[in-house]
Parts: sequence; structure tokens; C-alpha cells
Amino acid sequence: MKLFYLLLALTLTLFGCLRHKDNPESYAYMTGNDYPAYGGNKANNRYSPLTQIRLENVKDLKPVWQYFANDPQDTSGGKMIRANEIQCQPIVIRGKLYGTSGELSLFSLDAATGKELWKFRPFKKSRSLNVNRGVMYWEQGNDHRIYYSAGPYLYCVNADDGKHITTFGDQGTIDLHEGLKEGIGHEVQNLQVNATSPGVIYKNTIIMGSSVSEGGDAAPGHIRAWDALTGKLKWVFHTIPLPGEPGYETWPPDAYKKIGGVNNWSGMSLDEKRGVVYLGTGSPSSDFYGGDREGANLYSNCILAIDAETGKLKWHFQTIHHDLWDRDFPCPPNLMTITKDNKRIDVLVAAGKDGNIWVLDRDSGESIYPWEEKPVPTNGLKGEHPFPSQRYPSKPHALNPQIFTENDITNISAEAHDFVLKRFKTMSKADNPYTPPNEQGTILFGYSGGAEWGGNASDTNGIFYQSANIAPWELKMIDKFTRTKELSTLTKGNALFARNCAPCHGVDRKGSGNAVPSLIDIQKRRSANDIHTLVALGNGRMPSFPYISASDRNAIIDFLFNREDKSGMSNEHKVADTITKKISEFPYDPLYVNKIWQYFTDQNGYPAIRPPWGTFNAIDINTGEYKWTIPLGEFPELTAKGIPVTGTSSYGGPVVTASGLIFIASTRDEKIRAIDKSDGKVVWDYKLPAGGFATPITYEVNGKQYVAIAAGGARGAKAGGWYIAFALK
Repeated sequence: MKLFYLLLALTLTLFGCLRHKDNPESYAYMTGNDYPAYGGNKANNRYSPLTQIRLENVKDLKPVWQYFANDPQDTSGGKMIRANEIQCQPIVIRGKLYGTSGELSLFSLDAATGKELWKFRPFKKSRSLNVNRGVMYWEQGNDHRIYYSAGPYLYCVNADDGKHITTFGDQGTIDLHEGLKEGIGHEVQNLQVNATSPGVIYKNTIIMGSSVSEGGDAAPGHIRAWDALTGKLKWVFHTIPLPGEPGYETWPPDAYKKIGGVNNWSGMSLDEKRGVVYLGTGSPSSDFYGGDREGANLYSNCILAIDAETGKLKWHFQTIHHDLWDRDFPCPPNLMTITKDNKRIDVLVAAGKDGNIWVLDRDSGESIYPWEEKPVPTNGLKGEHPFPSQRYPSKPHALNPQIFTENDITNISAEAHDFVLKRFKTMSKADNPYTPPNEQGTILFGYSGGAEWGGNASDTNGIFYQSANIAPWELKMIDKFTRTKELSTLTKGNALFARNCAPCHGVDRKGSGNAVPSLIDIQKRRSANDIHTLVALGNGRMPSFPYISASDRNAIIDFLFNREDKSGMSNEHKVADTITKKISEFPYDPLYVNKIWQYFTDQNGYPAIRPPWGTFNAIDINTGEYKWTIPLGEFPELTAKGIPVTGTSSYGGPVVTASGLIFIASTRDEKIRAIDKSDGKVVWDYKLPAGGFATPITYEVNGKQYVAIAAGGARGAKAGGWYIAFALK
């Protein structure tokens, strides 16, 4: 029997190789035995032709090695904060695995045994620990390199020995602020700029996006390219157009001098045959109010096709005009080839945080399926200019609800329903997904998905696999003058917290579930030095606040640690100084800011909507129709009460194999699962040592197929720091 399965596996593997060899369209799907790029390949298919692990034997999958990636202590001198989680999707090249730790060290392992081969620790003074989701590999002859980002720097490291390649850039690094200052009239060097997702490499050109602040101090999110050998800047594409550039007319004059954002933080895809890079952009700053950026605001919330060698725009497709809801494209487009009307068409499939899925022709940027431009509400806040129409795709239908109604209120218990209903009745009616934010409070979808940064997978049959978060958020706005008056009645530390921290963590400091941690009793978990560093430099999804002085950081810490001198009121410390600031100055100071921005939940912190709260979906892009949808993840305590599996929030994506299996972790229950791609049935699962909020990979070494994932933990649960690999024993 073992011999039979061995011969069958060899036959399937050979057949798969021959089929790919004969198919001229298969260049997008080839990973071979390796997993050579973020997303599996530069087309971001997350598809592997491997077939050793199959439906018949996946039940026998066992852990074969485990590697703890995080350093026991900082070895670079000085205090350093460990990142909350590891979101890295590693790569494998010729039997070597490359990934990053919670401290953003880069390492190489023997992919068959998990033995560490080398470790490279970033050495720059700035220790802002952005999350790192992957690395880039490039080779030319015997020159093998890894490029990856830590803080505001891009590092170049020898893939063979872990040594810094100092002939690249400035002694082996590139400052990711480079190329952002042109024309804007203010300094960018101290602004938050890093790269949470890797870029792509076309021939000898490294193309990168960036992650920036979402407030008034946001740097511009221009797309840039550097020479892979020298590190020299090659081109810059201005996502906020400068005078004389196409799209400038969709903004007020000189908006580029004070408005930032419009960045590609989620990664990009490359069509090497065409020499075109495809990417999605986010919203302009600041989120939720756009009174000083009247117009459609190109190239925000767009899918862009850019010539990889020159940086010239080939086409754009904007899915949301004048975004007021922070509905970015959170993951790279998936480059697929489908059959429609008996024609083979090269397309890209882009899933948004709003849950909409767009299928576009790779050459023209035209939508494969019809869409409508419909009127939407324009009753915005004072000074706001909501765009009068928005685009609605006909197929596929959205991954999640677009509006929240009374009929959608949770039904997991009578108590939960009544609690949510009471709060629901205090908010304004939002019967359109594009209802502008207001002061009474609205319920919206899209901040944490729909789709999220984990992305999706596709197979050679045109089937697209995507997880979705179904979580309503509560948004309430306040004008800065009322805000200032409220703050003036508070102590200095409380006022600084309310202005800078409460929009995310809440005035009660309770946070919002796993997305934003509670700060109650934070002194039991973090030292004052830790919080100093966190506020100044940021960490993971938390932005940096470089403009908050050391003395003001001390005041915030005193407030959080309940040791504040409450005799001094904030108006004595000039907390209201920003009220006299001119709107044209940088940092941009919007007329309205968010007072409440948090998950809309029941009294126990579960989503306020009826389950499912997280799903996994198979969509036939050839037809635009769903094949199946399942809840993904569970809350064991609810299942024990007899409540059907609800699904949970999901961060991290899937990988699909030629044998018909999908592997995905990413859920709150800390499990990695194997799913039958034909019907969505879970055929194997394993409880990880910590949450796997990352995307698994699969590869083969010495004839054995492995599945590996980072189990970094956190997101409100226990911390981790492991990479773990599975194989058949």
C-alpha cells in the first residue's frame, strides 16, 4: 500500500510539472519545490504544485521542527520593545528558509530541520518595531541577497552567510524617507515611514510601498524604486500628484503640501512577462474627515498598474472616491488567468477592506464584470465635501454586509441582543455603506475587513480563496474646538491621552478586543521606559507620535499609572494651543477628529452582529459566483454553550496546493487548518503554541513536503515567537 501511494504521488507530481510546462500561462503559478516570494510567487497566487500531502493522508500531518525566533534580550545596546506578534510569511530558496523575528531580526534556517544557519540583527538607532510580513530574494550569479525592512530602513543582507552587504545604499541600508520630500515644502525625516509588507523585484529594480501615519502628520505614500545592486533611487510615482501631473485636478490646489497617506502598505504583485507592477492604495490622511481635500482624490483607493522599469502609470481604477471610511486595499492583487465567454483573460483580483472584490483586465484596467456608479448621501460634517457617487460592482458579491440594521443585531443570547439594541438606537441611521461620518455616531464595516492583509490564494482553475472579517465598528466624530474645551477640564496627562490615545484605546482605556489592547493596569505589563519608546516610535499597528515631547510622554505615563498630580488642570499647560494653528500648516490639523472609533460589541466583547463573524470563501472568478462559504474559527466557550460555530476575526492568509488542500491559520482559536478546496470541509487541524496570525507556506526538501507557519501570538491573546513546520511522518 505504501508503494502504491508513493507511485501515485510521483505520478501526480510529474503530471503537474508536465501540465505547467505545457501551459504558457503558468508562469504566474510556478513555485516548484520552493516558496520563493511573498505570496508564493510574484503574482501573489499563494499556489503550490506540490502533491505529497493529500486529502488521503493529511490526517497524518505532524510537527517535525519548531524554532523560537525571538531574541531572549536586546543585544544591540539600549532598551528595545518586542513587537506584539510575528506576521511574517517566510520564503524558502533551495532548502533554506528566511524569516523575521518579533524584534525584526532576519534569520536563515535549514528548512528541513529548523536549525538556525545565521541571524542578522538590524543595527540602526531607530528601533521602531513595525510589523514585518515578509522579505525579498534576489540573485545574480553567485550574488544571493535578501532585502527586508526594519523601522524606516531597507537592509541588504547576504543570503548565504547573513553578512551585511555594505556596497548597497548607505553602508548596506536605504532610508525609506528617500524620495518623499519633493515639492511638499516641509521636512519628512522625522515622520513615521516604514514598510510592513515587502515590495517586489523586477530584474534589478526593487519596488516598494510604505506604511505611514493615518493622522495629520502623515508622510506622502509615494511608490519608489531602487537599483538592487547599488541602492540608487531610480524612480518615484507620486500617489498624491504634484502640479502638472495627471490627477492633480482631483485635489484642491497645493493639497500635496499638507495631505499625506495614499500609500501602498499591503504589498504588490508583479507580472514579469509584461514588466508591470500592480498594487492597491489606501485612503488620504486624515481618516474620516476630508474637508480640506475636496474632490475624488486620485490616486487614493485605487488599483494602479505601473511600468516596473520606468515608474510610468499605465492605468488606474479608483474604487472609492474621496474616502471617508479608511477602506484601503489591504492585500496585494492576485494575478490570475480565467475563462470568460470562451476566452482566456489575464486578470487581477483585488479584495478590499469594504469586502468588495474587483476583477480587472491586466492590460486595460477595465472591470470584467459590470459595475454601476450610484448616487450616495452627501450630508457630511461641517466643511466636508462627500463625493456624490460611488462605484458598486455587480460580481462577485461583497464578502461582508455593507450596512448594519436592527435585523442584523446579534442573536447569541437575549441579553446580548438587548444590550446591542439599546446602543444601536442611540446612533444615527446609516442605510448606505457610504453614509458620511457624523457626530451622533454611525456603524460601519471595513476598518478590519472584509479582506485583510493576509490576502488570498488562487488555483489554476480560476478559483479564488479569501477569508473575511464580519465586524461592525462604531465611529463618532467631534470637532476640534469642542474637543479642546473638553480637554481643558482634564488633568494634563488625561488631556494628552484623550487627544492622542483615546480615539483608539477609548476614554475608558478598555481598548477594543484583540484589535486595540486594553491599557487598564498597563503598569503591570509595561515599564515606563517601554511606554516612552512605544509612544515615540510606534509598534506594530500602533503609530508613532514623534511630536509628543518627552515631558508630555511622562504626563501620559503618570495618568496611565494612576500617579498623576490632579491639582494641575490641562488648560494651565496650554493643551488648547492647537486651536490657533492655521489649517494650512503641517502637520495637518483637521476640523473634525474621531472621538469614538472601536468595535461595536455586546456586553462581553463579542461582535454586535449575528454570526458568522469570520468566514472563508471560495469564489469562481470565471463566473463571479461563490462555490462555498464556511465559518472560520470558533470561540470554544460559546461552542460549549451549544452556539453553532461563529467564526472569528482572521489575520493571515491561505496557501492552496495542487493536491486540493488549503492551509490557513489566522484565527483567534490558535489553530491551523487544512481545508478540502472542493467543498470547504475542514479535514485536519492542529492547535499551535500561540496564534498563527500569519500566512502558512509549503515547500519540499529532499523529497519531503513541509507546511510551515509563524506562531507569533498576541492580538489580545498569549504571546508567541515560534516558527513551526509539519510533514508526514
